[in-house]
Amino acid sequence: MPESLPELIALGLAWYAAFLLSTSCHEAAHAWAALRLGDPTAYLGGQVSLDPRPHIAREPVGTVVVPLLSFALTRQWMMGWASAPYDPEWADRHPRRSAWMSLAGPAANFALVLMAGLLIRLGARLGAWTAPPAATFSSVALPTDGGWLVGAATLLSIVFSLNLVLGLFNLLPVPPLDGSGALPLLLPERWSREWLAFLRQPMLSLAGLLLAWKVFPYLFAPLHTLALNLLWPGVLYR
Repeated sequence: MPESLPELIALGLAWYAAFLLSTSCHEAAHAWAALRLGDPTAYLGGQVSLDPRPHIAREPVGTVVVPLLSFALTRQWMMGWASAPYDPEWADRHPRRSAWMSLAGPAANFALVLMAGLLIRLGARLGAWTAPPAATFSSVALPTDGGWLVGAATLLSIVFSLNLVLGLFNLLPVPPLDGSGALPLLLPERWSREWLAFLRQPMLSLAGLLLAWKVFPYLFAPLHTLALNLLWPGVLYR
């Protein structure tokens, strides 16, 4: 945890920058995939963009209020959400296309995990940072010197950790998460439309989020440890 107010502000800024990057990439990937597969709804709303402003305009509570409030309360991490619109009639006509659109968001998060991991490994090879003895979300890489290396290591650590969380969490097959929207890839087409209609019941989304919130920590812990050990082979995090 930061020891002073300037350190806390710097950590909060790093978290918010990583959060906006991650959510913008996630929603832009959904919107781009939908456009390529025949639904221009999100494109017409300006969502096919890495610029966070259209995503903030669509979900100001999830992209501004909740992230900043969650960090102010925890002083360690940040949570929130964004969304991209789609045409439900298009999804009903093309359930498999809709499923690929659902998977595009988590795929973008995993791409950011890979990018951050490669930059961390490159920095380690150049002597900029090394493996921490005990990794946290904000300290996956430990800077070997002060100055800009501290900020770069913190930002890359958060991007790595946050996108691992977002990618895995959104793959859970419960509404309203992307994993539930991807299930038509495994279902016969006649069942897929019924499944998509079933997912649109509002109470299901609330129940799904509560279930995901309870189950996810047990699933994430071993996968997070595995990711850290792949990033820093030989360290053997537990």
